[in-house]
Amino acid sequence: MSKPLVIVESPAKARTIGKFLGSQYQVEASIGHIRDLPNTAADTPKKYKGQKWARTAVDVDNDFKPIYVLTTRGREQVKKLKTMLASAPILYLATDEDREGEAIAWHLTEALKPKVPIKRLVFHEITKAAIDRSLQNARQIDMDLVQAQEARRIVDRLFGYNVSPVLWKKVKRGLSAGRVQSVAVRLVVHREKERMAFVASSWWDLAAKFEADGGAYDGALVSVDGARLATGRDFVPTTGQLKASKTPPALLDEAGAKALMTALTGAQAKVGEVTKRPFREKPAAPFTTSKLQQEANRKFRWTARRTMNAAQRLYENGWITYMRTDSTNLSPEAINAARSIISKRFGAAYVPAKPRVYKTKAKGAQEAHEAIRPAGETFKSVDTCRRALGEEEARLYELIWNRTVASQMTDATGERVALDTTVTANNRTATFRTRGKTYDFAGFRAVYVRVAIAGNKDEEREVPQLAVGQSVTTLELSATGHTTSPPARLNEASLVQRMEELGIGRPSTYASIIETILSRGYVFKKGTALVPTFTAFAVTRLLEDHFEGLVDYDFTATLESGLDDVAAGTRNRLNLLESFYRGSGKDDGLQELITKAEASADPRSICSIPVGEHNGAPLVARVGKFGPYLEHDGTTRSLPEDLAPDELTQAKAVELIETVPDGPMELGDDPVTSLAVTLHVGRFGPYVQLGEPEGKTKPKRSSLLTGMEPSTMTLDVALQLLALPRNLGANGEGGDDILAYNGRYGPYVKCGSESRSIPADIGLLVITNEQAVALLKEPARKRSAPKMLRELGVDGEERKVVVRSGRFGPYITDGDVNVTVRKGTDPESVTLEQALLLLEEKRAKGPSKRKTRKRAPAKKKTTAKKKTTAKKKPAAKKKPAAKKPPAA
Repeated sequence: MSKPLVIVESPAKARTIGKFLGSQYQVEASIGHIRDLPNTAADTPKKYKGQKWARTAVDVDNDFKPIYVLTTRGREQVKKLKTMLASAPILYLATDEDREGEAIAWHLTEALKPKVPIKRLVFHEITKAAIDRSLQNARQIDMDLVQAQEARRIVDRLFGYNVSPVLWKKVKRGLSAGRVQSVAVRLVVHREKERMAFVASSWWDLAAKFEADGGAYDGALVSVDGARLATGRDFVPTTGQLKASKTPPALLDEAGAKALMTALTGAQAKVGEVTKRPFREKPAAPFTTSKLQQEANRKFRWTARRTMNAAQRLYENGWITYMRTDSTNLSPEAINAARSIISKRFGAAYVPAKPRVYKTKAKGAQEAHEAIRPAGETFKSVDTCRRALGEEEARLYELIWNRTVASQMTDATGERVALDTTVTANNRTATFRTRGKTYDFAGFRAVYVRVAIAGNKDEEREVPQLAVGQSVTTLELSATGHTTSPPARLNEASLVQRMEELGIGRPSTYASIIETILSRGYVFKKGTALVPTFTAFAVTRLLEDHFEGLVDYDFTATLESGLDDVAAGTRNRLNLLESFYRGSGKDDGLQELITKAEASADPRSICSIPVGEHNGAPLVARVGKFGPYLEHDGTTRSLPEDLAPDELTQAKAVELIETVPDGPMELGDDPVTSLAVTLHVGRFGPYVQLGEPEGKTKPKRSSLLTGMEPSTMTLDVALQLLALPRNLGANGEGGDDILAYNGRYGPYVKCGSESRSIPADIGLLVITNEQAVALLKEPARKRSAPKMLRELGVDGEERKVVVRSGRFGPYITDGDVNVTVRKGTDPESVTLEQALLLLEEKRAKGPSKRKTRKRAPAKKKTTAKKKTTAKKKPAAKKKPAAKKPPAA
């Protein structure tokens, strides 16, 4: 009996839907996108390779027609799907109900070329009722959504593949640009610049402790002799300076604060004024994607990717609605489910007379799904989720469950109290204010309390019930100094919030954007804060100076809006692409901007960040071929990888310049050859050198051993290093000599074909013949398998992705491809999405070109192979067009 074929994106989603549909249907996964633009020249079909536009895979002179090829994973999956489709009477495409999902559905029809009817199933939750409804209301593929996704993909490809080579020429090789990622980096860089420009200001105030019949309470000084006192709110957050005002507040310094404290000590105080105001607090709207990421970051300290991975598992297993949305709408079924729970658990007083309706506030909101909520017409319990999926998914489900239910509850009500206490003595009058807040009805707070953003304290605090004019006792006075703080660095939550406010990116892209700027080395983390690198400063400078229109916040949001119009069918795809690439009116397009940037951008200026002056010469941070460095009057110093730009003050720069030089430092002369022995710090660490290069002859060099510090290096130790390998003498009577080496994997001794590592407690420079003989007599130790540090999850093909500890440091592997964890990145902070991105980049580059040693059956064949390889090398170098910039 033939069965209809249902195709979804992921195996997990296929399993869940398969349970609802039963054995009468075939349900299979496409495992994400099966077709895409080619990543490398090798992937480009031969018939296009001679075309000038083949590098980008977009024919800009032929209506921006793209080349699509099956991905490596897609080729295998298409074969399987074709086999299943051969016996199916109908094909159902049940990919996600957004642009990416619609595009996957269209690509499936293009690759499978089905001869049976095709129906599109759409649903925002994976429940039996939702699947049944989608079967009854199946539709055709929405080509407007497909066109919008294709336009976005083409814009991103043209931007990345054309701007990245400019970065290579003007900054350094290996960099990449992206339409949205570059704007996100710009946001992080601008916040760092605000911190660098910040000038701290200080002020003082007094704190008091009073006692009355109603109990003890604290107060903060707000005015002195009738003049309002400056507080932290009176300073400009970005500069630290006092805000301009017609009636500026009084600024209290240390001397003034201590003098006032002395004058008021022991004085009688009385209640001056009591102000009471009722208030109401409304619940927050149900979660959109960005708000879920922000709240999970604040409550759980989760990254955006970790949140989305957990949400994906909840959705695919039927626990929540679709997790990529900017809508705050709830269906009638969801509202009824929430109101029913509220009534049963809390009573009628917590159920509002009418259901609450929320309006989406996000700039350029699109893709009108429901908000993220528990799936189904009745919400399953958190405990059930915990038993079914695990603790991580249950925590996120509880957050979503609570927010959804709370959004349909009544307001919380209470009272705010401000109590002023006046202290008078020695012709000085000071007013201290005590603020309080109490709730008389919890309302939605019985279920959900939002995490306060820094600076917005929301805790309850009671104030004693006192009457105006009532005398109180001053128990204690204390003077405290304050200093304004620079603007806080962006973290994942605040970056997502800022991008959402500006209309940059979309719910489906926030997590991947953050992962990209981290994995590409433009941003690193200090705690949860996002810190830009010096390279990010250089790239942002180049883009702002020469591609200002394309990295402008409003332009990026306008382009997103244009893609929304294409998706809605109100704008032509070609019109949008022409405007972006060739420009419109007075505005240059990408094509002209590239030409101008290549001609006018000055690499030295772009890669320079002024720091200050020292001894009349400028201190400048620069981005070089091998990383950032500091330059002063012909002297250079490498900058530490974990040094944040705002921490490179003039004092810090002077300190670095005056440390042990990176360049040669003379240790003395070799007594045998009379050549100079010098200490260097190179790209791969410190080393000592004997003499200088002469023509093509290189001087002898030796790396410092592990644990050796350049600052303590002496001529004697340097000569010992340069004398390596050490000859320790014969291995017994008549035996071969034992040699001690400093090898790639550490120090070792070797005699004939036998070698053993030298233990750390012996040391290469002090090991004796007897110790070496003893080591060689020990049985050879088998190299242990790399230790697994973390299991990150599984990829689209259900392969485990893990972080292991290798010879050269931690690395990521899926069992097929290995990629080293970037230096300076904590292996514990690597996320699954970041790992998948790095593995995909490594896979796209193809197998490593590094030569491997092969055993040949005869010398002649080995020689012949070397000669053949040598002849082919020059020809390969003449084809720079075969190289492509990293995908943006």
